[in-house]
Amino acid sequence: MKTSCWFTVREYLEAVKKTPFMTLEDLQELTLQYGDVYFHPNIYHCAKLAAGASLQLVDSVMTGKVRNGMALVRPPGHHSMRSAASGFCVFNNVAIAAHYAKQKYGVKRVLIVDWDVHHGQGVQYSFEDDPSVLYFSWHRYEHQKFWPQLRESDYDNVGKEKGEGFNINVPWNKVGMKNSDYLSVFCHMLLPVAYEFNPDLVLVCAGFDSAIGDPEGEMCASPDIFAHLTHLLMNLAGGKLCAVLEGGYNLTSLPQSVCQTVQTLLGDPAPRPANLDGPCESALESLHCSRSAHRKYWSCLKHAAEPPTSDVSTKRPKLAEEEGKVENGEEKKSAEEEVWPEPPRRVPAPVRTASVLPDGVSCPEGCELFSSSDDPVTASKLRENFPNDDSDALPALSCLIALVKKMERNEICNGLALVHNVTMAMTCVVQHAATALSNRVLVVCVGDVVVPTHHREDGKTLLVHFSNKEEEQKSKYHIPVCLKKGCRDVSGFMQAVLGLLLPLGYEYDPSLVLLVRAPDDGLCDGAWQQLTGLLQGLAQGHTLVLMQEGESVCVGPTASSLLGEAAPSLGKLPAPLPEDVEALERLRTRLQVHWKLLQTTAPETGRGDEH
Repeated sequence: MKTSCWFTVREYLEAVKKTPFMTLEDLQELTLQYGDVYFHPNIYHCAKLAAGASLQLVDSVMTGKVRNGMALVRPPGHHSMRSAASGFCVFNNVAIAAHYAKQKYGVKRVLIVDWDVHHGQGVQYSFEDDPSVLYFSWHRYEHQKFWPQLRESDYDNVGKEKGEGFNINVPWNKVGMKNSDYLSVFCHMLLPVAYEFNPDLVLVCAGFDSAIGDPEGEMCASPDIFAHLTHLLMNLAGGKLCAVLEGGYNLTSLPQSVCQTVQTLLGDPAPRPANLDGPCESALESLHCSRSAHRKYWSCLKHAAEPPTSDVSTKRPKLAEEEGKVENGEEKKSAEEEVWPEPPRRVPAPVRTASVLPDGVSCPEGCELFSSSDDPVTASKLRENFPNDDSDALPALSCLIALVKKMERNEICNGLALVHNVTMAMTCVVQHAATALSNRVLVVCVGDVVVPTHHREDGKTLLVHFSNKEEEQKSKYHIPVCLKKGCRDVSGFMQAVLGLLLPLGYEYDPSLVLLVRAPDDGLCDGAWQQLTGLLQGLAQGHTLVLMQEGESVCVGPTASSLLGEAAPSLGKLPAPLPEDVEALERLRTRLQVHWKLLQTTAPETGRGDEH
């Protein structure tokens, strides 16, 4: 416990060390010195184990023994301060782990993500003046009515001195937040800042009292959303992620949420997200305020809207209004009475990654080389659809169709193919997939790809095209994203991926992701691997990557991402080009009418949807 001793005020540590030998009266007296905590003769032993397990996890991740991990510990830690226990927390496990990683391994930048429903004030106080630690917390706040009832938990507490801008609070001012609210904050606040910060290690205060059914949190996010939140963090810091258990008080949603998190850390594809109907008005107002408070610190947020000038709908109600609601019998149902479906079983496909490669290109280690015998029915359809094309290309297209069918049956999770003509292959796969009643295909084109001229309006296909060419948007399902330097400017590209593509993809909820890369697209391998990795959170991981023959140098990095390896760090991202920022913001504003997960502010009039 040398690290704990170094991090904790000695007087407090000595008091806790005496608890195994105290009488009941002494324990009660000690308890009264602190807030919302209970001392027991075994508390010191358990708290040491909790802190020690967190440090052991950091050791395992930093030495490469494991890629990531989760410490299932009790007591929790994120409320504890250096000189005081608080909120059932004795030692601040995650804060100690962050200091330990910096001290022992020379970690320069640590990202701490706190998705517990309570504000981790102990973590905030530990690092509020430290620019080497970026602390992010969302928490039930209700305008300082909810514990710990601190002014410092509000959105405008951004850190102090050198740490100004490195403390992000997103206060929930209403209960009942759902999956859409959580994902919206990740896409429009946390992830852009995290990629700009470029952490060397990610620590998660993994509290699951923010899940549905919890009597403390009273939120409505389903357990499977934690699979997606975890996945979205796993390409940061080269995959070095340590989750440490915090709160959670519903004995059904707690284990379900933990299982979703652990399965994702193990590499299992995330389930398809449920009930993504756009963030509620209250969540949008909190997001708006937090983004506005940080716009001067982070280049990715410089385009964020100005702070609200009028009273927001979630402004703390007057006492008379609150009393009136009680008198009128407006009482909410107990959180523990909530009912939600069991999370779907996550059964990994027997084959993780299959590849369709021309002769002379070696199959990457871990991939299975895919081939199939000719199917007369498929061959006949291909001849009908491509009557004027080279007949030599049809067997390769038939092989692609066979691969997609196996993905549909979950016999193969994902795949990559080098093809003679990416446009023809893309059209072929989309035509096949769209024939199934349940199939929806997200097509992501990177670079100068000739996209199909005919666009479906039945919602079967959503096409997002990144290039440096101005294109007319033909429908809500055809979205050209024009960047001045194309995909060569990594900052602009990642801003578009995080703030546009991911919200679109999650709201669209495809059953297949088709990722198409043009030759000489200018995108660096790191950004390409980030894109490939992030998109695997969709469609239960069913991603098919198409690249042009001759691009064999891209096969290795692509296969690495499809196999679940973390993408390499992109470095500390500079500010994106102002022209790209303005263009992306115009596009987001135009599209948010149709795609609610693109919203970052509540409507000025007619108020957004409330849960």
